[in-house]
Amino acid sequence: MPELEQILADIKASESSIAARRYWNPDYQGEIDIRIAADGSWYHQGRPFKRDSLVKLFAGILRREQDDYFLVTPAEKLRIVVEDAPFVATLVEQIEDKGRQAIVFTTNIGERILVDSEHPIRVEFDAASGQPRPYVHLHAGLEALISRRAFFDLANLAEERTRDGSTYLCVTSLDQTYELGKSDE
Repeated sequence: MPELEQILADIKASESSIAARRYWNPDYQGEIDIRIAADGSWYHQGRPFKRDSLVKLFAGILRREQDDYFLVTPAEKLRIVVEDAPFVATLVEQIEDKGRQAIVFTTNIGERILVDSEHPIRVEFDAASGQPRPYVHLHAGLEALISRRAFFDLANLAEERTRDGSTYLCVTSLDQTYELGKSDE
C-alpha cells in the first residue's frame, strides 16, 4: 500500500475508536489534579508523568467541551487543566504520492495527523509580540500546538502567494491551502 494510503488508513482506524468513546456520558464527578503544560508535559499533583504509556492512555480518553477538558471513562468524567493545547506537533513531513502532496505531523505522543479539510492548520498571532501560535486540529475539538521547530520546517515547505496586496506564506496539503502568516512584514 502506498505511504499516503497507509497513513490515511491508520488515522481512520484511530479516529473510529475515538468516535466510539464519544458516547460515554457519565455524570460529572469532579476534578482531578492533572495538568497538561503548554509544552505538552503531563503532571499529576505537580509531579511529571514518568511513563509515556500512561500519558497515551489518558490522552485516549481526553475530551474537550467548550473551553474545558475532561478525562472521560464509562463511569467518571473528571476535569483537568490544559494550559494551551493538550498536545504538541513535534515533527512535520511532506509526502508526495501519486501526484498528491500531503503534510503529516507527528505529536508528542506519537499520533500522526494528516492535514486536510478535517484536520486544518490555523495560526493565531500574539497581540503584544506578534509571534505566531500555530495549531493543527486533531479530532473532537482537540488540537496540537505546532512546535517552534516544526513550524520553521513547515515554513520551509511554504510558497509565497499574494492576496489583497500582501504576500503570505502558504502550504498546501491534499488540495487545501493554509496561510502561515504574512511574509512581507
